[in-house]
Amino acid sequence: MRNILLGIVLALLIVFGLRYCEYQKENREQLEANTALIQKQLQNVGKLIVTEGNYAQVFTYEDWKKFYIDVLSARKKALVVVNAKATIAYDLSAVKTQIDEANKTVTITHIPEPELSINPNIRYYDVQQDYFNQFEASDYNKIKDKIEISLRKKIEASELVTNAQNRLISELQKIYILTNSMGWTLQYKEQVISSEADLQQIDY
Repeated sequence: MRNILLGIVLALLIVFGLRYCEYQKENREQLEANTALIQKQLQNVGKLIVTEGNYAQVFTYEDWKKFYIDVLSARKKALVVVNAKATIAYDLSAVKTQIDEANKTVTITHIPEPELSINPNIRYYDVQQDYFNQFEASDYNKIKDKIEISLRKKIEASELVTNAQNRLISELQKIYILTNSMGWTLQYKEQVISSEADLQQIDY
């Protein structure tokens, strides 16, 4: 009788041991599947988020040269019309993340700076120049530099930057929704993202 009870206990231990191993294996496979899915999603959002804007501006360029103790002078001037296309992009392929399987945590450690690109189309009108003060290549380069500086200031103060940040947040929301639905935690550096509203408060 004693041997029979011992055999039953041993059989139960073996059954429970096998069940436990199967459970652990299933959990591990599920964790690996979740990790692979998150990694794939991170790769999918690794694309440029681009916001475009068009700007028009009119400049007047004028330059004077004086000769013979300021008795004589030579002038050159031009009316410059600029139509520019500006783009702001985040290269999300440069986003750096860490995945902690044990604690089911995805940490975004780095978000790249926005890239502002300006492509001006410059046209010159009403060009006037004296014989001793004519337009040279350096003048056109100077005009182009001044235009780009002026446009950059104007664009950085416009809604274009805000729109680009909103596009960035919409992409990061995809990561948050995925991790949250799978019971994982999303962090930006050491800040836990517990809601989509938290993404609005991140200091990028």
